[in-house]
Amino acid sequence: MKLGKVEFCYFLQLIALFLCFSGMSQAELPKSRSKPYFQSGRSRTKRSWVWNQFFVLEEYMGSDPLYVGKLHSDVDKGDGSIKYILSGEGASSIFIIDENTGDIHATKRLDREEQAYYTLRAQALDRLTNKPVEPESEFVIKIQDINDNEPKFLDGPYTAGVPEMSPVGTSVVQVTATDADDPTYGNSARVVYSILQGQPYFSVEPKTGVIKTALPNMDREAKDQYLLVIQAKDMVGQNGGLSGTTSVTVTLTDVNDNPPRFPRRSYQYNVPESLPVASVVARIKAADADIGANAEMEYKIVDGDGLGIFRISVDKDTQEGIITIQKELDFEAKTSYTLRIEAANKDADPRFLSLGPFSDTTTVKIIVEDVDEPPVFSSPLYPMEVSEATQVGNIIGTVVAHDPDSSNSPVSK
Repeated sequence: MKLGKVEFCYFLQLIALFLCFSGMSQAELPKSRSKPYFQSGRSRTKRSWVWNQFFVLEEYMGSDPLYVGKLHSDVDKGDGSIKYILSGEGASSIFIIDENTGDIHATKRLDREEQAYYTLRAQALDRLTNKPVEPESEFVIKIQDINDNEPKFLDGPYTAGVPEMSPVGTSVVQVTATDADDPTYGNSARVVYSILQGQPYFSVEPKTGVIKTALPNMDREAKDQYLLVIQAKDMVGQNGGLSGTTSVTVTLTDVNDNPPRFPRRSYQYNVPESLPVASVVARIKAADADIGANAEMEYKIVDGDGLGIFRISVDKDTQEGIITIQKELDFEAKTSYTLRIEAANKDADPRFLSLGPFSDTTTVKIIVEDVDEPPVFSSPLYPMEVSEATQVGNIIGTVVAHDPDSSNSPVSK
């Protein structure tokens, strides 16, 4: 016949309890501190109750009442003149007593986690007169624990974060399992922790449940989240112990360990010479594998022949560099400009500056396109005099206009 987990634990602990008490003789334990008992006007010496210590294993599932122990008064000579009465917590409903022998039995399955002990009172009465022959005595039946409760993570599942690139041994979070068994008896409530899933990246302290990093240089950009399974096992992790598990989701939080990088070494844009001042010429963006504030950019023009003609600013939403015109363009004066632009992080982590500069540069060439401009008069005002006698059709003066474009096309009226 196979035994269930609880029945097997009960069987083992019943053997241990039997071995513990098998050599223990009945102990005479005085319970009454009352004055000497008087009966029929005659003084008699106070007597004592005698019994074994009362312990009963929880979760007993046998068909017969479970023997708890025996009450006995030294007044009892075994001739049937004494009867025993039990009162207090669970009397009659849980615990019954043989009024002739003083034997106590438990009639119901007991659970230490519901109630750890019961306080009862015993009386020894003269069967003929129904009067007490001993002062009433109080005693306790303690429910002995068996390992019938697995550890539970009442606060799970857990979520936690730890900075990427953290050193080995960095604390992440502490998990705690509770065991409803008796912590003062045996190892039923002594829990050890182990990690079932999450190696080799993380470890757990067996006694404390503190989860720590176990690998160096864990990179958020490579993998940003890990699912751990933590086990708590009672009986100090020994065979036969009960266990419970919980999950821990660990997220690697970002640190500024990646410099910005332009995806191209050079860019070229064509713009018409007629483009108004403050117009956007181009948008460029450096890539950064970091996120949030660690990916915020600053752009500046560090060199080139377009200094003073163009400026660059950052779009706070997209982190793009926006190139705009500061002065009017003139194809006839200059047909192209070259800018060297730098992108840098605002707040680089000092730990990673040794890896190299946290900035990058690229070249932007701006080609100015010619626009067909209207003829331009050589003077905005031509003063002329004419006699009132001048005949119709006579020439009174000349105005001059030219094509400002490089083609210098002829001007027609």
